[in-house]
Formats: sequence, C-alpha cells, structure tokens
Amino acid sequence: MRNSFFALLLAVSVMCPGRAAWAQTSWRIEWEKIVAAAEKEGQLVIYLGGAASQTKIEEAFQSAYPKIKVTGVTGRGSQFGPKIIAERRAEKYLVDFFLGGKGTAQATLYPANVLAPIQPLLVLPEVLDKSKWWQGKHRYVDAEGKYIFAFVGNGSIVELRYNTNLVSPQEFTTYWDLLNPKWKGKIVATDPRMNGMDTPVLFFYYHPKLGPEFMRRLYGEMDVTIARDYRQPIDWLAAGKFAVCIPCNTRESEKAIKQGLPLGETLELKEGGTLSAGGGTISFIDKAPHPNAAKLFVNWLLSREGQIEFQKRDGSDSFRIDIPKHMVSRENRRIEGADYFEGDDPRFSDRRPADKLLNEIFVKTGK
Repeated sequence: MRNSFFALLLAVSVMCPGRAAWAQTSWRIEWEKIVAAAEKEGQLVIYLGGAASQTKIEEAFQSAYPKIKVTGVTGRGSQFGPKIIAERRAEKYLVDFFLGGKGTAQATLYPANVLAPIQPLLVLPEVLDKSKWWQGKHRYVDAEGKYIFAFVGNGSIVELRYNTNLVSPQEFTTYWDLLNPKWKGKIVATDPRMNGMDTPVLFFYYHPKLGPEFMRRLYGEMDVTIARDYRQPIDWLAAGKFAVCIPCNTRESEKAIKQGLPLGETLELKEGGTLSAGGGTISFIDKAPHPNAAKLFVNWLLSREGQIEFQKRDGSDSFRIDIPKHMVSRENRRIEGADYFEGDDPRFSDRRPADKLLNEIFVKTGK
C-alpha cells in the first residue's frame, strides 16, 4: 500500500502540476515520520561481507543520521551465513541487513528462509522511480525476485593476466586460445573453488560459448598450477615462473601493475564480459530488530546520495544511471551497448554444478 501511495503521488505531480506542492508536502511528512521512528529506535546492525566490508558505507550513513548508532560487523561473506542461522536457532535476532556479495545470501540465507522482501521497505520516490536505474528496472538475484537486491552492476571480463616478457597480448583473442599446446604447464590460477571466485566459475560454466567442455580442457589438460591464496599467483607470474594467470585476484593484480612489475592484462576477448553485482547486494533479515532504522538505511543506500558514496568507496558501478561515474574503476565500468553475460541471473547463479565438475577434474589431476 505504501509503495502504491508514493507512486500515486508521483503520477499526480506530473499530470496535475497544481497538486505537485501537495504531493511534495505529503511525501516529506511521511518521510519525516520514518526518520523519527528510526531515530527513536536509535540502532542498526549490518553484517558486511567481502568487498563491501572495506567500504565503511555504514560510517557514511552514521554521518548522515548521527542519532542512529550503527554497528557494522565485517568479515568474509562465508562466515555470516552460518552465523546468522546459528543466532536464529538460539532465538537471537541481532542483525538487520546482510550487505555484500550474492554468494552468501543466495547459497545460505535464501534457502534457509531467513530473508524478508526488500520491496515493501522502498518508499523514496527517487528509489522507486525505475527510470533512474539501468535498463529501467530493479534487479534481484534470487529466483523469486524479492529478497536479494543488486544495486551494483560491474561490467567486467574474467581478466587474463600475463607476464609481458613472455606473452604478446595479440596471442589471445578468445579464451579458447589458452588451450594452445604452447601454454601447457605455463598457466597458474587462483583456485576457482575458493570463496570470491564466483564470477570466473559461473562465467566459464554457463557461458554458451565456453561451458563445461572448456573447463574440462583448461583445468584437466593444460597442467594448470593451482594456488590457494590471492597473492602467490601474482608473485609467480611477475617472476616469470608462469606466463599466464587465469583467474587472478583483481586487486592483487592491480597493485602489482602499479608497482611496475612486468604484468599485463587482456580485457577484450570474443566471448565478452559478465555483468556482476560484486559486493553490491543487500538482503533484509526476517524479524529484524530495528525495522524502522532498516527502512531508513535501505532507502538512503539506494538513493542518489547513498549510491554515490558506495561508488566512491568501492570503485564499483552502481545500477543507478543518474549519478556521475568518474569514480568507477576502469575494470568495473559498464560500456553502453556492450553485450554482457548476465552473471547474476538466477538461472546462472548456482555454483554447485560447476564446483562438482571442478572437484571431479582436480581429483583426476591430483590437485
């Protein structure tokens, strides 16, 4: 009912300019009630996983609304799924939101039925106005399209990193070029089974031009060396122990390139790129202890102000299109008109078949 009410106000203000002032006044009165109720609660608890944990976005909200004490608990996303479920089994309802990558929310929180719908919380006209969002829609990454809201849409490819002393970038125009016999034994990879490797795993497995066959041949035939941390492959690549790294951690790779190490990256291959939420999804926890502060926060986060703050702090590309994009990092920026593989589409978001395949491959290869 509340969303319908605000939609009606917007329509009235457009079709009946004489009533615009009334609509604006009514909206402000309703918003002030939400702010007052949130400040009366005075608290908000957010679990921030993965890349989102580094943004300190909760501090920006605290600055905007200093009467609300925000507790931001940071860590790996994979830690928070079991934590929330354990809390609820003990009948402890401590957290309002999980903010971070889609993996934890989709694989753990959503199947456990601990999430509540996001849509009823959205009341700000500028948030509800889908013309402010890429392709004119809100995006959810759960199968029902209700619980896991994606506000980031990074346009990226699975970067192929290489040693510039050993590889010419012209040698790679497609991922299938990695299967050239000359690269056998010369490829290193961050273990794709690790947390944080969702984008390359899902891209390879579900892409219609790659798929399981490509993964079997790459990891099963090319004698790929697997590293189980993010930094080691970059060190080996820079030292010339290997010629190519895929996948490699983006942040570690960028650091090494800035240090002047002999590393290059191929950002355009025939198979295109992936549209990914990165660390930019939000999930509302059922029976949240601070529902009014939660409503205030999610509207602020998805507002123009909140999304500018998140972009600035994370370097990601918000799905909001009415905000400046100069703070978006080069590797995350969407290109208008590009053909992106929808990596967060629920049809392509289940890692389990891909992980099963990877385990089968690595058992056979002893990795």
